[in-house]
Amino acid sequence: ACQGPAHIRSKDEGGGTSTHTQAKRIVAMMAMTFRRLAAEGARIRPLLNSRLLGASLGSSSAPVSQTEGLVHRPFSTNQCHETFGLTEMQAEFREMARSFAMNELAPHSAEWDETKHFPVDTLKKAAELGFGGIYCNEEHGGSGLGREDAAVIFEALAYGDISFTAYLTIHNMNCFVLDKFGSEDQKQRYLQRMTTMELLSSYCLTEPNSGSDAAALQTTATRREDGSYVLNGAKAFISGAGTSDVYVVMARTDPNVDKARGISCFLVEKGQEGVSFGKPEVKLGWNSQPTCVVQLDDVVVGEENRVGEEGQGFGIAMAGLDGGRINIATCSVGGAAFALDSTREYVSGRSQFNKPLSAFQNTQFKLADCATSLAASRLMVRRAARALDAGVASATAECAMAKRFATDSCFDVANACLQLHGGYGYLRDYPVERVVRDLRVHSILEGTNEIMRVIIAREMQREKI
Repeated sequence: ACQGPAHIRSKDEGGGTSTHTQAKRIVAMMAMTFRRLAAEGARIRPLLNSRLLGASLGSSSAPVSQTEGLVHRPFSTNQCHETFGLTEMQAEFREMARSFAMNELAPHSAEWDETKHFPVDTLKKAAELGFGGIYCNEEHGGSGLGREDAAVIFEALAYGDISFTAYLTIHNMNCFVLDKFGSEDQKQRYLQRMTTMELLSSYCLTEPNSGSDAAALQTTATRREDGSYVLNGAKAFISGAGTSDVYVVMARTDPNVDKARGISCFLVEKGQEGVSFGKPEVKLGWNSQPTCVVQLDDVVVGEENRVGEEGQGFGIAMAGLDGGRINIATCSVGGAAFALDSTREYVSGRSQFNKPLSAFQNTQFKLADCATSLAASRLMVRRAARALDAGVASATAECAMAKRFATDSCFDVANACLQLHGGYGYLRDYPVERVVRDLRVHSILEGTNEIMRVIIAREMQREKI
C-alpha cells in the first residue's frame, strides 16, 4: 500500500520542492494502489451496467433494480462543471477519490446500511491514500492539503457512500484539533496513529441537555492536586462511539466563569476506567457508523491529555466546527450528485405513456432545477473552503452559509430525485431512498441550520460580511 501523500504546498524558496513537482510525486506514489482499484473496477463495472441498463427502454414495466446503481458518465473531463476551476492536482485528487468510492464504497453501501456494518477495514484503506488526515501537517502523518482540496475529496467519496464519508470527515476534524492545538507529546502519542486510522476517533461536544446551546454543557472536569482531572458526564449522538479508540471531549473545568470560557478539551481513551457506552441508537440514516451515548464516570485524565490551555476548549470546539460544517456540506453535495446521476439514468430507462420519463418537460424542468441547486451548493462549499484556507474575517460566516444552503438544497435535490422514481424510489432496491435518509441529518448536526442563521446574522452585525 502506498504511503499518505506528503505536503504539496510550496515550502520556502531556500530549499523546498515546488508545488507542481511534489504533487506529481504524490500521484506517482498513489499509482500502484489505483492500478489495483482500476483492475477491480474493470471486474465490477460490467455487472453494474447490466443491472442498470438491462431493462427495456421501451417498456412501461418496472425497470431492473438499481441496487447499487452507479452511473458511468465521464466524471473527470476538462469540460465537466464539477472540475471547472480546480487545479490540475485537485482534479487528480478528485478522480482518485471517485475511483476509490466507485470500487470500495458504492458496491457495499446498501449492505452496510442494511446490516449496520461499520467498515473499519475500508476506512484504513482510505487512510492508505492519505485521507485519514487530509489537512494535517505531513510531519505527523498528515497529507498537508488545504480545506478546498479536502472538499473536493470528500465530495467524491460521498458520491459512493455518504455515511462512510461523514465519519471520515469527523475523524479528520479530530486530527485537525490535535494538529493545531495539541502538544508535541499528544501528536506523537495520538496524531501519528490517527492519520493512519490505526486509532479511530470521535468528537464529543453534544450532551443530552445541551445541543444547540453547546456552551451549556454539564460534563465536568475537576482538577486534583496532582494536576490530573476527574471527568463526569455524558455525551450524546456520538458518531463512532463504542468502536473509536480516542474521544475528543469538551468538559467544564471552571463553573464560576462565563459558560463558554469555563470549558476545556481533553483526550479520553476507550479503555479507561469509567468510560462506558449506551445502547446503539436506531437511526433513520447513517447506519454504517455506530452512534450512542458516551458515559464518563469518575474518569481520570492526566494533565498531559488536556488539549490547549484550561478554558480554551470552547474556542477549540468552534474552530473544529467551522471546518466540520464545510465537510458535512460537501458530503451533501456528493450524495445529491449521486442521486441526480442515478435519477437521470432511471428516467431515461423508465417509460410511461409510450415515451421515456426524460422526454416529459416536467421531468426536464425538475432535473434542471436539481442541477442548478447542486452547482450552486458546490460553489458555495468550495468558496467557504477557500475562505477558511485563507483565514479571512468572513470565514466563519462563509462556512455557516455554505452549510445552511448546501445541506438544505441537496436534501431537496435528493427528495426530488426520489419523487421522479415514483413508487420505486420508496423501495430499498433503489439507492435514492438511502441518499434521502442519509442526507436528512445534515441540516441538524454540526450546528442546526437554524443556528447557522444565528451565526450568519451575528457576523453581519459584526460587519464580517
